[in-house]
Amino acid sequence: MKSYSIQEINEVIQGVIYGTTSQSVTATEQLEKATTSEISFIGNKKYEKLWEASKAPIAVVNEDISIEPGDNRAFIKVKNADLAMSQILALFAPPTPLFHNDIHKTAVIDETAIIGEGSKIGAGCYIGPKVEIAANVTIYPNVTILDECTIGKNTVIWSGAVIRERCHIGNDCIIHPNATIGADGFGFRPCSEKGLVKIPQIGNVIIGNGVEIGANTCVDRGKFSSTILGDGCKIDNLVQIGHNSKLGKFCIMAGNSGLAGSVTLGNGVIIGGSASIKDHTTIGDGAIVGAGSGVVGDIPAGKTMLGYPAVEARDALKQWAILKRMVCDSKK
Repeated sequence: MKSYSIQEINEVIQGVIYGTTSQSVTATEQLEKATTSEISFIGNKKYEKLWEASKAPIAVVNEDISIEPGDNRAFIKVKNADLAMSQILALFAPPTPLFHNDIHKTAVIDETAIIGEGSKIGAGCYIGPKVEIAANVTIYPNVTILDECTIGKNTVIWSGAVIRERCHIGNDCIIHPNATIGADGFGFRPCSEKGLVKIPQIGNVIIGNGVEIGANTCVDRGKFSSTILGDGCKIDNLVQIGHNSKLGKFCIMAGNSGLAGSVTLGNGVIIGGSASIKDHTTIGDGAIVGAGSGVVGDIPAGKTMLGYPAVEARDALKQWAILKRMVCDSKK
């Protein structure tokens, strides 16, 4: 079992210790559930009230926390408790699943595929012709990577993921279970003779470095050219990214959100959970789309949009206030 003193933890997060405690900690936990051997966190002043009843001996807190830690208890004050928490969670993280052999005997690997030094391939995987896997890639059981794909160094692909033909994934990416990269885009056209005619989707997907794709997320290939996700994008579970969409760097898409085809996101765009974005829409750098919103037109850089259809946040709040008053008046 891992165990750390407050001094050892502070060596990692480089905060300032307030109070004293001799208690070492062996795990992390939220304030209400923490035991006397677990470290916790206070990232917002509204949670100060939970500290007195908590059993945690140590908490990592923001610098603006004003309460005292108490007897045989201590705080480590930092500029950002959430970021410090990520470092501490890494300390206590259990090991990832083991590979007894770098390449499992049941993996099917085409003779033309190139496997980089230190890469691991689990049971039941399929690696197709002319696939190139760089160094130190980890591919968990039952992953499919089809013809002519490339996978960058240090990337991790979890079980059940499918990377379809000619798609390219950068370095240091994480693809979570059952994600699909490069499925056909949704393209059909009415035809008097055949009803609906499928439009071939002959492009691919290009994913930059440091991208994380959540479980059961779909990133569709382009009809022609590429669907592109820029460096550092973080995509949640159950997200749909339509064909020929282009995401800038460090975009965030929360669960159940979706982009229709040919959507363009600038750098640092945030899409809230269950939001939907109309096709051929452009959203500027740093814009935010609130959860559940529906975007039907372009959004300038830096704007925050809410509602369905989405409007600027301040206008949406005014509309909601008016509707609330109208409902209240109707009940009088």
